[in-house]
Amino acid sequence: MSSKEKPTLGGQRIKTRKRNIAAPLDPSSFSDAIVQIYLDNAGDLELVAKSIESSDLNFSRYGDTFFEVVFIGVRTQPGTIKPEEEGERHPYSLIDCSAQREAILPYVLFIQKTLRRRPFLIKSLENVMRKFLQSLEFFEENERQKLAIFTALAFSQKLSGLPPETVFQPLLKDNLVAKGIVLSFITEFFKEYLKENSLDDLIALLKKGKMEDNLLEFFPSGKRTSEALSEHFTKEGLTSLVDYNVKKMFEVKLKEIKSTLTTMINEEAEISEVTEVVKQQVKDAKFPDIEVVRMLWDVLMEAVQWSGKNQQQNSNSALRQVNAWAGLMNAFCTSGKLELELIYKVQTQCYEDAKLMKLFPEIIRSLYDQDVLAEDTILLWFRKGSNQKGRQSFVKALEPFVKWLEEAEEEE
Repeated sequence: MSSKEKPTLGGQRIKTRKRNIAAPLDPSSFSDAIVQIYLDNAGDLELVAKSIESSDLNFSRYGDTFFEVVFIGVRTQPGTIKPEEEGERHPYSLIDCSAQREAILPYVLFIQKTLRRRPFLIKSLENVMRKFLQSLEFFEENERQKLAIFTALAFSQKLSGLPPETVFQPLLKDNLVAKGIVLSFITEFFKEYLKENSLDDLIALLKKGKMEDNLLEFFPSGKRTSEALSEHFTKEGLTSLVDYNVKKMFEVKLKEIKSTLTTMINEEAEISEVTEVVKQQVKDAKFPDIEVVRMLWDVLMEAVQWSGKNQQQNSNSALRQVNAWAGLMNAFCTSGKLELELIYKVQTQCYEDAKLMKLFPEIIRSLYDQDVLAEDTILLWFRKGSNQKGRQSFVKALEPFVKWLEEAEEEE
């Protein structure tokens, strides 16, 4: 036997990493196990929560299945909300309870407790809610009502990490909106949510869901008018929402008119042209005359080219603007009441803007010279004006001009 060593391969031996072998998915067994927990505890959610906590079930893999069992009592078929025909089912699900806050709140608290223990499940909750909301037409009307109440309570209880867009955006499917299903759902949602929360809370929620300016999108296309919205929500007792929408629509239209007016002023359009355009937009928007006067003054002052700290230049610029566009103001100050409102507006701005503080009497004199303000209106403000912002100093500053008016009146 030869003592000669056998040749060996040189170099370093590389160890290969063992491949992770994934266990086959078995959502059916998981679903059956959750159903059995419900059955064993006769649907008592506190006992169900304790049993789930002590179980070794794989929630990270089957989170969606878990919430399906919570909501409808059984696992759904892939891609649908149809129950799995061969799976076990329990009668203690959300859609099996009564459509009352007292009956549904325990489910919200149960899920809240589960998410605190297993925060990674929030994504599964989002997935299941999105799927159900996009499939509302396949639920019965009373089941949709329960889902709406649950959703409202979930936000009232600040259910851990549930983003509003998960709820509002899936609702905007054309077929659901067209059938009126979305309007019915969101109305029930609003009514339940506002029982314990303020309108400001609801608006903040809608804003997070990118829906605060789009309430009409919940309505079928043939009913997307402010009148239809007011009629519907008034009938449902949601008058605060009607008032909010009126205010919001006012702000939108006001912004549009301001934009148009600013552009025409910057382009130095003819006063007659600007007047006609504004009158038409005001008519279409059904703007109150007082709001028009306030808006006109705001836009005129915003369009002034201010020159930093040079007070004299600022004064000259403001007066030039007043004189240049007095004809526009005159077209809308058509009564003593509106003229008085203009004086109040000028008074407030001069009080709040240091650049204009000393300019009040000159602006009033200019508006008088341009026939925007009548003598009687100025005297009424001087003697009985109700706006107290800087009134004492402004009255004193205007005394020489008022004295001149009174003397002229006596001479006549």
